[in-house]
Amino acid sequence: MSKQLDLQLKDIDKKTDRLVEIDSLMPLSAPYDKEGMEPDFVKVKDAWKEKYCTSLDGIIGVDTLVRPSTPEEDKFVHKFINGLAKLFADSNKNFLQPLTLTMEYCVKCNTCSEACHIYKSTNQNELYRPIFRSEVLRKIYKKYFTRGGKLLGKFVGADIDINWETIARLGELAYRCNLCRRCAQTCPLGLDNGMLTREIRKIFSQELGIAPTFLHSKGSVRQLETGSSTGITKAALLDNLEFMEEDIEEKTGRKIKIPIDKKSADILLTHNTGEFMAWPENPAAFAILFEEAGLNWTLSSSMMGYDNVNYGIWYDDNMAQKIALQQFQAAKELGVRRIVIGECGHAHKAAAISADRMTYGENKVPVESCLPILWELVRTKRLTFNPAKNNFPVTLHDPCNVVRQMGIVQPQRNIIKTICPGFREMTPHGVDNYCCGGGSGFAIMQSLNFADFRNKVSTRVKFDQILRAFGDDVGNRDIVKYVCAPCSNCKGAIRDMLAYYQATDKFNIHYGGLVELMVNALSTIDKPYLTFTDELMP
Repeated sequence: MSKQLDLQLKDIDKKTDRLVEIDSLMPLSAPYDKEGMEPDFVKVKDAWKEKYCTSLDGIIGVDTLVRPSTPEEDKFVHKFINGLAKLFADSNKNFLQPLTLTMEYCVKCNTCSEACHIYKSTNQNELYRPIFRSEVLRKIYKKYFTRGGKLLGKFVGADIDINWETIARLGELAYRCNLCRRCAQTCPLGLDNGMLTREIRKIFSQELGIAPTFLHSKGSVRQLETGSSTGITKAALLDNLEFMEEDIEEKTGRKIKIPIDKKSADILLTHNTGEFMAWPENPAAFAILFEEAGLNWTLSSSMMGYDNVNYGIWYDDNMAQKIALQQFQAAKELGVRRIVIGECGHAHKAAAISADRMTYGENKVPVESCLPILWELVRTKRLTFNPAKNNFPVTLHDPCNVVRQMGIVQPQRNIIKTICPGFREMTPHGVDNYCCGGGSGFAIMQSLNFADFRNKVSTRVKFDQILRAFGDDVGNRDIVKYVCAPCSNCKGAIRDMLAYYQATDKFNIHYGGLVELMVNALSTIDKPYLTFTDELMP
């Protein structure tokens, strides 16, 4: 095993039980700066070593990447090389130019490393430099697809031996990155190691048929079969909405009939269906706000029309396109003027950016974020508020796909500054903010010991940001503290993070979306919408 600072690129093919041990982590701020405040890593089982690739860092992210029989190893290698060739073919037109530029022009300045929250969390472990996996891929490409590499091999840097273990390690390493693209934002040449990492995932899925279960078979495949990545069917959705209407009446005293399959509405509002299961108060809050503002809106109950999830954008172009086309078709059938994406970060990117490159002509439907629309309702006073009802510390998490990748920075801040007198920013924030640690599928990947990596490593910088944002109040159990995360996947990561560190039980730190805060502060509703605010009411 190499020490984390001594690891070399050529070590990726090294015969060893484990390339690195995650034995040094960034210290957390108070009150988590004391020993015993966080659990240890789960010990790797011998059975896992025999079946999976644990030789990278002991973490298993790709639970479908299992060791083949010896005769199958050569076939595995051949398929990987074939998939690598396809990345540089014209058929990969949406990614070919930025991929080629990233492969050819990196000057190894390591600016990207300083921007990476995972590199920072692991106290600068060489394995997690954004350019480490990129350099490994460059060496493989050079060895198999350049004349110099074929003829001169190690003399020109094509010095990695390819076998199942090497490729499996690279596959696992592609799932040690949240694809937050903070590295791309900071690169002086505009190169994109996050995009390159996604292309590695694509080889594994599209060529080798290998992707994490929770993204593929229990994600994209389930969505195409049932209409939802969570498995919620139309009947279950309608039942959920009925319960939601009853809950709204109980909480607010209002009878609201949620519009479903309304033809020619202005807005088709779409949610991550995880909200209906884990956080129904979020879509309910949207219904309350849209009805109060008098918007012409609807939900869809048609197959693929009610779940805005598209996990394919993280690992497989084919799956992403299938889902995007069917989601647009559901909107077309209703004749709506536009699709508005609720509080789901990756759905923003999937529908507004990725799908825009996968669909053409009449297949497209205009896509907008909910955030500017909500701010317009606040700005024009179509909604009125009593900020005193949100008189507790609030900080804002910036979802990468909404803020960094789409530039939607101010609307959510303007809203919170209007309705939350105790608002304080994280440092850094806006486009420079750090990923929640759940991006690119991490929030839903629960196989074997991967949750350890998410909770201890990928969410670590975000957890520290939260602690620092609340300052002197963080350790006071008597003060309610709220992390506003207007993204379903981010909420999932923050939920698990707070539970892992027992931050809610010990220090009264809560989390939720933006619209819940808005409804809680509505001047037209007397009862608190957020249950933990009961004690704050006069």
